[in-house]
Order: sequence, then structure tokens, then C-alpha cells
Amino acid sequence: MTDLNVERAAQLDTATISDALDKLRISGQCLGIKPRNHDFRLAGRAYTIQYGPLDADNPGTVGDFIDKLDEGSVVVIDNGGREDATVWGDILTYLADKKKLAGTVIDGACRDVHLCLELGYPIYSRSYSMRTGKDRVQVDGEQVPVNIGDARVLPGDLIRGDADGVVCIPASREDEVLDTAEQIDAAENQIRKYLEEGKTIAEARAEMKYHSLQTPEK
Repeated sequence: MTDLNVERAAQLDTATISDALDKLRISGQCLGIKPRNHDFRLAGRAYTIQYGPLDADNPGTVGDFIDKLDEGSVVVIDNGGREDATVWGDILTYLADKKKLAGTVIDGACRDVHLCLELGYPIYSRSYSMRTGKDRVQVDGEQVPVNIGDARVLPGDLIRGDADGVVCIPASREDEVLDTAEQIDAAENQIRKYLEEGKTIAEARAEMKYHSLQTPEK
């Protein structure tokens, strides 16, 4: 079944969506989370994973959750920004690509970057390293609220990633955010058209009220 709002988000860049989030006073920018390749793009619904320190007496799982995910899902992993214990590697990348997931977003580190580059599977993370998270961290929760780069992400929220990073659009307000982002996108396209016609940037911006596009309304 087609998810129209995922398709709408895929047509917008993260900068435009970020401006819409600012206008609506929503903190949805996943700051510090970067693509492992600037050609990566993703759009889909969040399947959230919460990691925590290893419980020595009752260790949990690491990556078994991936068997549950549906095509088009975005794996969203909160490892508390840890860069000394990776939570995603080549086996998960291989299976995620095979299952046709939309991509993976990690507040923390991944490893085996070569395979995501070879397959073109989108991974966004705070960093990358070779040091395993096995016997260091464990899955504490699935489909729970998580924090990614200061943004709150709930299961089913709309995730968009491109060369600039990742944004989260809360499912509870996604129509409002997408409507606003599309209005901003249309205004900026009109500004480009005015520039092609020979107007100055000051004239074009004034015509489209550029400086108020992302300013919250009173």
C-alpha cells in the first residue's frame, strides 16, 4: 500500500523540511547525524530501537529485531551517541538491503562502511568505527520513543534523509509540516524563476517574503 506522505517527503529536501519545522516550532532536526555517502537518500516510517549498557546478568539481543521489519521501514537506533561501541555492521546492512528497508539512522556508530557504499544502502550515523558493540551494549527496547541528535522520534514518525542529514516529522503533525514545507519549496522555486528573469535577489526575496518563510507565526 502506497504511503502518500512518505512520497511527499521524498520530494522535499531536509533543509526545506527543517525550515517548516522551525516555522511550526517543532524540534525535528537530528543534529550531528550524517550520511556515510552524500548520495544517500531515504524516506520512510521509523522503527525505533533503544540500546543501553550491557546487563552482565541478563544480556539482551543485538540485531535480531531486523527480522521483524517490513519493506520501506527506516531503522532508527538510539545508542546515546556512543562512538565506542558500534550497533550496526555488514551482516545487518546485507539483510536490510535484501529486505528493501529504506535505510538506517543511528545516534551512535556503525562499522563495515564499505558494504553500505557498495550496495548503496543508506546509513546515517554520528560516526563510524571498527569496535564492536557486542558484549558492550544491548537492545533495551523496540518501538519505543527514542532521541536522535536531540530530536524525539516515535514509532511510525516520518524520517527523511539526504546529503544534509536527517529530519524527523512527527506523525501527529505530518500533514501540517508537509503542507508548510511544500509552500516553502514553491516559494523558493518562484524566487529562482525571478532570478532567471533578471530580478535581483533582493527583489525576488521581497516579492516572495523570503525572510518570513521559516519564521514562526505569532
